Amino acid sequence: MDKNQLGVQYMQDGNLEEAAKAFNEAINEKPNDPIGYINFGNVLSALDENEKALKFFQKAIELDEDTPAAYYSAGGLFFNNEQFDEAKKMFELAIKKGLESSDNYFMLGLSLIQLNQGKLALPYLQRAVELNEIDAEARFQYGLCLAQEQFIDEAMAQFEKCIELDPNHSDAYYNLGVSYAFKEDGDKAISMFNKALEIQPDHLLAGHAKKIIEQA
Repeated sequence: MDKNQLGVQYMQDGNLEEAAKAFNEAINEKPNDPIGYINFGNVLSALDENEKALKFFQKAIELDEDTPAAYYSAGGLFFNNEQFDEAKKMFELAIKKGLESSDNYFMLGLSLIQLNQGKLALPYLQRAVELNEIDAEARFQYGLCLAQEQFIDEAMAQFEKCIELDPNHSDAYYNLGVSYAFKEDGDKAISMFNKALEIQPDHLLAGHAKKIIEQA
C-alpha cells in the first residue's frame, strides 16, 4: 500500500496523527505529486488548521492546476469558514476541471443557498441527487430549495423520498407538514408534525406549527 492510501486508511480510522505522518512521507517521496499535498491539507483542515491547510491545497494547484480534488477540498474549507462566495468559486472550478461527484454539486448548491441564490442552486442540487440517488440529506436540501422557490409538489416528492431513505429524518416530516399546511390539508399536516415530534420530541418548529393548526 502506498503512503497516500495508508494515510487515507488512518484518516478513516480517525487516527489523524498517523495519517499526517503517512502523507508527509508521501510528499517527501514524491514532492511533485499534488495528491500528497491535498491529503495533508485535509488532515490540517480536520484539525482546524485552516490557514495551513489552504497553503497545501494551493501548493497542489500550483503543481497541477487540473487537479479537481484540490479545488473541492479548498471549497469545503471556505464553506466551513462561512466564506461562501470563495467556496462557490472553488466548487465551480472543481466541476470545470472534471469533478463529476455528487458531493461537489451538493456543496456548490449549498453555497449558492447561503448566498441567497436558491434558484441558481436548484440544478446543482438536482444533479447531486441524480448522481447519488440514496443520499437522504441531498434529497432533503433539494426539497427545501424547491419549497423556498415555491415548487411545492416537487418539494414534497423529495421530502417523501428522503423519509424513505431515512425514516428518522424529523426535519423532512416537519417540512412535509408545512407543505400540507400550505395546501390547506390540516389533518395531513398534523400527522406529519406528529411524526416529526415522535422522532424528535423537542422539535420546536413542529410543536409550534401543530399548535397553530389545532387552534385554527
